[in-house]
Amino acid sequence: MITHIRCMIIDDDELDRLVLQHYIKQYENIEVVASFDSAEKAIPYLELPINLLITETNLKGMSGLEFRKLAHKIPACIFVSSHPEMAACVFEINTLDFITKPLTSERFHYSMQRLFDFLKIKEKCECYDAMFGESFIKIKEGGNISLIKKTDVLYLEALKDYTRIITLEKKHCILDSLGNLLRKSFFDSFIRIHRSYAVPRHLIRGKNCHEIELTHHIRLPIGRTYKDNLSFFEP
Repeated sequence: MITHIRCMIIDDDELDRLVLQHYIKQYENIEVVASFDSAEKAIPYLELPINLLITETNLKGMSGLEFRKLAHKIPACIFVSSHPEMAACVFEINTLDFITKPLTSERFHYSMQRLFDFLKIKEKCECYDAMFGESFIKIKEGGNISLIKKTDVLYLEALKDYTRIITLEKKHCILDSLGNLLRKSFFDSFIRIHRSYAVPRHLIRGKNCHEIELTHHIRLPIGRTYKDNLSFFEP
Protein backbone atom coordinates (compact mmCIF):
# COMPACT_ATOMS: atom_id res chain seq x y z
CA MET A 1 0.00 0.00 0.00
CA ILE A 2 1.10 3.61 -0.55
CA THR A 3 3.04 4.47 2.60
CA HIS A 4 2.47 8.23 2.36
CA ILE A 5 -0.97 9.46 1.33
CA ARG A 6 -1.29 13.04 0.10
CA CYS A 7 -4.75 14.52 0.63
CA MET A 8 -6.65 17.49 -0.80
CA ILE A 9 -9.70 18.90 1.04
CA ILE A 10 -12.40 21.13 -0.49
CA ASP A 11 -15.26 22.42 1.67
CA ASP A 12 -16.78 25.89 1.86
CA ASP A 13 -17.58 25.38 5.55
CA GLU A 14 -14.50 26.35 7.56
CA LEU A 15 -15.52 24.34 10.62
CA ASP A 16 -15.96 21.17 8.56
CA ARG A 17 -12.53 21.69 6.99
CA LEU A 18 -11.00 21.98 10.47
CA VAL A 19 -12.82 18.85 11.65
CA LEU A 20 -11.53 16.88 8.67
CA GLN A 21 -7.98 18.07 9.28
CA HIS A 22 -8.28 17.12 12.95
CA TYR A 23 -9.37 13.58 12.08
CA ILE A 24 -6.66 13.20 9.45
CA LYS A 25 -3.94 14.25 11.90
CA GLN A 26 -4.58 10.98 13.75
CA TYR A 27 -3.04 9.12 10.79
CA GLU A 28 0.72 9.46 10.51
CA ASN A 29 0.71 8.29 6.88
CA ILE A 30 -1.81 10.91 5.63
CA GLU A 31 -0.74 14.48 4.90
CA VAL A 32 -3.10 17.32 4.00
CA VAL A 33 -1.17 19.09 1.24
CA ALA A 34 -3.97 21.46 0.15
CA SER A 35 -7.22 22.75 1.65
CA PHE A 36 -9.66 25.08 -0.15
CA ASP A 37 -13.07 26.69 0.33
CA SER A 38 -13.95 26.40 -3.36
CA ALA A 39 -13.29 24.02 -6.25
CA GLU A 40 -12.12 26.86 -8.49
CA LYS A 41 -9.20 27.57 -6.16
CA ALA A 42 -8.17 23.91 -6.28
CA ILE A 43 -7.97 23.63 -10.08
CA PRO A 44 -4.37 24.99 -10.37
CA TYR A 45 -3.24 22.26 -7.95
CA LEU A 46 -4.52 19.31 -9.99
CA GLU A 47 -1.02 18.49 -11.20
CA LEU A 48 0.17 17.83 -7.66
CA PRO A 49 0.70 14.14 -6.80
CA ILE A 50 -2.54 13.69 -4.80
CA ASN A 51 -3.75 10.26 -3.64
CA LEU A 52 -6.97 11.27 -1.88
CA LEU A 53 -9.59 13.94 -2.55
CA ILE A 54 -12.15 14.78 0.15
CA THR A 55 -14.75 17.23 -1.09
CA GLU A 56 -18.17 18.61 -0.24
CA THR A 57 -20.78 17.83 -2.92
CA ASN A 58 -22.64 21.17 -2.86
CA LEU A 59 -20.04 23.90 -3.22
CA LYS A 60 -20.67 27.48 -4.25
CA GLY A 61 -19.75 27.84 -7.90
CA MET A 62 -18.31 24.59 -9.27
CA SER A 63 -19.76 21.60 -7.42
CA GLY A 64 -17.72 18.82 -5.89
CA LEU A 65 -19.05 16.40 -8.53
CA GLU A 66 -17.94 18.67 -11.35
CA PHE A 67 -14.50 19.03 -9.79
CA ARG A 68 -14.17 15.25 -9.38
CA LYS A 69 -14.60 14.85 -13.13
CA LEU A 70 -11.66 17.22 -13.63
CA ALA A 71 -9.65 15.46 -10.91
CA HIS A 72 -10.05 12.00 -12.44
CA LYS A 73 -6.34 11.25 -12.01
CA ILE A 74 -6.70 11.25 -8.21
CA PRO A 75 -7.22 7.55 -7.41
CA ALA A 76 -9.51 7.90 -4.37
CA CYS A 77 -12.34 10.36 -3.71
CA ILE A 78 -14.54 10.69 -0.62
CA PHE A 79 -17.56 12.99 -0.74
CA VAL A 80 -19.02 14.68 2.35
CA SER A 81 -22.46 16.25 2.25
CA SER A 82 -25.46 17.49 4.23
CA HIS A 83 -27.68 16.05 1.51
CA PRO A 84 -28.00 12.24 1.79
CA GLU A 85 -30.04 12.17 -1.41
CA MET A 86 -26.82 13.03 -3.27
CA ALA A 87 -25.40 9.56 -2.59
CA ALA A 88 -26.93 8.04 -5.72
CA CYS A 89 -25.40 10.80 -7.87
CA VAL A 90 -21.85 10.62 -6.53
CA PHE A 91 -21.61 6.87 -7.11
CA GLU A 92 -22.27 7.50 -10.79
CA ILE A 93 -18.69 8.80 -10.96
CA ASN A 94 -15.46 7.40 -9.58
CA THR A 95 -16.19 7.53 -5.83
CA LEU A 96 -14.76 5.56 -2.92
CA ASP A 97 -17.18 6.69 -0.20
CA PHE A 98 -19.95 9.14 0.71
CA ILE A 99 -20.19 10.55 4.26
CA THR A 100 -23.22 12.51 5.44
CA LYS A 101 -22.76 15.49 7.75
CA PRO A 102 -22.42 16.13 10.63
CA LEU A 103 -19.05 14.39 10.48
CA THR A 104 -18.35 11.88 13.22
CA SER A 105 -15.08 10.30 14.22
CA GLU A 106 -16.42 6.74 13.91
CA ARG A 107 -17.76 7.22 10.40
CA PHE A 108 -14.62 9.00 9.23
CA HIS A 109 -12.35 6.25 10.54
CA TYR A 110 -14.51 3.64 8.79
CA SER A 111 -13.99 5.57 5.56
CA MET A 112 -10.23 5.61 6.13
CA GLN A 113 -10.26 1.84 6.52
CA ARG A 114 -12.03 1.61 3.15
CA LEU A 115 -9.32 3.85 1.73
CA PHE A 116 -6.52 1.63 3.06
CA ASP A 117 -8.26 -1.50 1.74
CA PHE A 118 -8.71 0.15 -1.66
CA LEU A 119 -5.05 1.19 -1.94
CA LYS A 120 -3.87 -2.24 -0.80
CA ILE A 121 -6.01 -3.99 -3.42
CA LYS A 122 -4.96 -1.49 -6.09
CA GLU A 123 -1.34 -2.29 -5.40
CA LYS A 124 -1.90 -6.03 -5.44
CA CYS A 125 -4.27 -6.29 -8.38
CA GLU A 126 -1.56 -6.65 -10.99
CA CYS A 127 -0.57 -9.93 -9.35
CA TYR A 128 -3.95 -11.51 -10.03
CA ASP A 129 -4.91 -13.72 -12.91
CA ALA A 130 -8.17 -15.60 -13.43
CA MET A 131 -9.50 -18.60 -15.36
CA PHE A 132 -13.20 -19.32 -15.75
CA GLY A 133 -14.72 -22.79 -15.71
CA GLU A 134 -18.34 -23.82 -15.98
CA SER A 135 -19.15 -23.34 -12.31
CA PHE A 136 -16.11 -21.75 -10.68
CA ILE A 137 -13.40 -19.13 -11.07
CA LYS A 138 -9.79 -20.04 -10.47
CA ILE A 139 -7.88 -17.00 -9.20
CA LYS A 140 -4.10 -17.15 -9.06
CA GLU A 141 -2.04 -14.76 -6.97
CA GLY A 142 1.64 -15.59 -6.97
CA GLY A 143 1.88 -19.21 -5.84
CA ASN A 144 -1.60 -19.27 -4.28
CA ILE A 145 -4.74 -20.43 -6.08
CA SER A 146 -8.30 -19.77 -4.92
CA LEU A 147 -11.39 -21.48 -6.30
CA ILE A 148 -14.60 -19.46 -6.16
CA LYS A 149 -17.93 -21.13 -6.86
CA LYS A 150 -20.18 -19.13 -9.15
CA THR A 151 -23.00 -19.49 -6.62
CA ASP A 152 -20.83 -17.92 -3.89
CA VAL A 153 -20.44 -14.59 -5.70
CA LEU A 154 -22.64 -11.91 -4.08
CA TYR A 155 -21.78 -9.06 -6.44
CA LEU A 156 -19.05 -7.50 -8.58
CA GLU A 157 -17.54 -4.10 -7.86
CA ALA A 158 -15.70 -2.03 -10.48
CA LEU A 159 -12.52 -0.28 -9.36
CA LYS A 160 -11.09 1.39 -12.46
CA ASP A 161 -9.16 -1.21 -14.48
CA TYR A 162 -9.88 -4.12 -12.18
CA THR A 163 -12.88 -5.74 -10.57
CA ARG A 164 -13.49 -6.93 -7.04
CA ILE A 165 -15.42 -10.20 -6.67
CA ILE A 166 -17.34 -10.18 -3.40
CA THR A 167 -18.22 -13.38 -1.54
CA LEU A 168 -19.22 -13.92 2.07
CA GLU A 169 -15.79 -15.28 2.89
CA LYS A 170 -13.47 -12.91 1.06
CA LYS A 171 -13.03 -10.07 -1.43
CA HIS A 172 -11.04 -11.20 -4.46
CA CYS A 173 -9.62 -9.01 -7.19
CA ILE A 174 -8.82 -9.55 -10.87
CA LEU A 175 -7.19 -7.29 -13.42
CA ASP A 176 -10.12 -6.87 -15.80
CA SER A 177 -12.86 -4.29 -16.16
CA LEU A 178 -16.42 -4.94 -15.04
CA GLY A 179 -17.66 -4.39 -18.59
CA ASN A 180 -15.33 -7.06 -19.97
CA LEU A 181 -16.30 -9.56 -17.28
CA LEU A 182 -20.01 -9.16 -17.97
CA ARG A 183 -19.39 -10.13 -21.60
CA LYS A 184 -18.10 -13.53 -20.47
CA SER A 185 -20.63 -16.37 -20.44
CA PHE A 186 -19.67 -17.14 -16.82
CA PHE A 187 -21.48 -13.96 -15.73
CA ASP A 188 -24.50 -14.24 -18.01
CA SER A 189 -26.84 -14.37 -14.99
CA PHE A 190 -25.49 -11.04 -13.68
CA ILE A 191 -27.01 -7.64 -14.45
CA ARG A 192 -25.35 -4.26 -14.17
CA ILE A 193 -27.23 -1.98 -11.78
CA HIS A 194 -24.67 0.82 -11.57
CA ARG A 195 -21.44 1.99 -13.13
CA SER A 196 -19.67 0.30 -10.21
CA TYR A 197 -21.83 -2.76 -9.49
CA ALA A 198 -23.27 -5.89 -11.09
CA VAL A 199 -25.31 -8.51 -9.22
CA PRO A 200 -26.77 -11.98 -9.81
CA ARG A 201 -30.46 -11.69 -10.68
CA HIS A 202 -31.54 -14.41 -8.26
CA LEU A 203 -30.02 -12.66 -5.21
CA ILE A 204 -32.18 -9.53 -5.52
CA ARG A 205 -34.68 -9.37 -2.66
CA GLY A 206 -36.04 -5.84 -3.00
CA LYS A 207 -35.58 -2.42 -4.57
CA ASN A 208 -36.66 1.19 -4.39
CA CYS A 209 -35.88 4.21 -6.56
CA HIS A 210 -32.28 4.49 -5.38
CA GLU A 211 -31.01 1.08 -4.31
CA ILE A 212 -31.52 -2.67 -4.32
CA GLU A 213 -31.30 -5.14 -1.47
CA LEU A 214 -29.59 -8.49 -1.90
CA THR A 215 -29.44 -11.47 0.43
CA HIS A 216 -27.54 -10.93 3.70
CA HIS A 217 -29.03 -7.39 3.89
CA ILE A 218 -26.58 -6.04 1.33
CA ARG A 219 -27.71 -2.72 -0.18
CA LEU A 220 -26.23 -1.26 -3.36
CA PRO A 221 -27.09 1.94 -5.27
CA ILE A 222 -28.92 1.92 -8.61
CA GLY A 223 -27.43 4.09 -11.33
CA ARG A 224 -29.87 6.25 -13.25
CA THR A 225 -28.75 4.88 -16.61
CA TYR A 226 -29.15 1.27 -15.44
CA LYS A 227 -32.69 1.37 -13.99
CA ASP A 228 -34.16 -0.35 -17.07
CA ASN A 229 -31.97 -3.39 -16.36
CA LEU A 230 -34.13 -3.98 -13.26
CA SER A 231 -37.47 -3.72 -15.03
CA PHE A 232 -37.88 -7.50 -14.75
CA PHE A 233 -38.01 -7.31 -10.94
CA GLU A 234 -41.35 -6.53 -9.35
CA PRO A 235 -41.29 -7.03 -5.56
